[in-house]
Amino acid sequence: MSTVGDQAEVRLADAPRPRHLLAEFGFTFHPADGELHGSGAITPAMHAPGTGRVRPSVLASWADMIGGMLTIGLITPRVPVTLDLDLHLYRPAPGSGRARAVGRAVKRGRSVTVIEVEFLDDGGAGFGFSGMTFMAAPGVSRPFSPRGAIFDQPEREPTLALPLADRAGCQRERPGTAVLPRTEDGLNGAGTMHGGLLALAVEEAVLSLAPGETLSSLALRYLAPVRVGPAVARATLEGGLGRVEVRDSGREDRLAVTASARLTSR
Repeated sequence: MSTVGDQAEVRLADAPRPRHLLAEFGFTFHPADGELHGSGAITPAMHAPGTGRVRPSVLASWADMIGGMLTIGLITPRVPVTLDLDLHLYRPAPGSGRARAVGRAVKRGRSVTVIEVEFLDDGGAGFGFSGMTFMAAPGVSRPFSPRGAIFDQPEREPTLALPLADRAGCQRERPGTAVLPRTEDGLNGAGTMHGGLLALAVEEAVLSLAPGETLSSLALRYLAPVRVGPAVARATLEGGLGRVEVRDSGREDRLAVTASARLTSR
């Protein structure tokens, strides 16, 4: 979803955009008893490089979608922005089959909403969870119908044909640095870079220091939107724990995200 924005008054245009990159995951959603349930097939294009496991950044993107949709239902027509997002895995994530996600609001405040999402494998066993905090973007609005085409779709197969980093154009410039371009099919509702894709940049920066590894946890604090790009993520790694800063290189290297990530213990 959106990341924290400037305080300017904005009315979002209704101009059509290209089909979103994250729609290629093929995740579908349906509301049930106040929760939002998601389902999606895991394919090799979603794997962390050199592993047979789904990328934590894919799960973070999925959680962000669910959290944003739940928050929209509570604050429409205002547009939610993600303040922070964390993801934690109990055990290695699956690499195939269908995964499920169950999202629920645990705080429904007037200014802040807190969402939790649980992830389950094909057999119904939980393998991780995510927590997020959202607020309404100042001065930004967009009409939204929670019963629109987003919900209650039949299960479908992913159309992601390239490995996710390649599809997003995210490149490991050097060990510890990943660069993600701003593209029209990677924007959020406020017209800035999607928070889930910024999670990909964080992940790539850390994994560039530990090829063949994957992550067991990921935590991001969104400080400012990436409006121009490219987003440049720079990571350090010590004792299996990575620290990352993401900056908008097109806006005088403005700090956009601070993050941490832990490698999976072997």
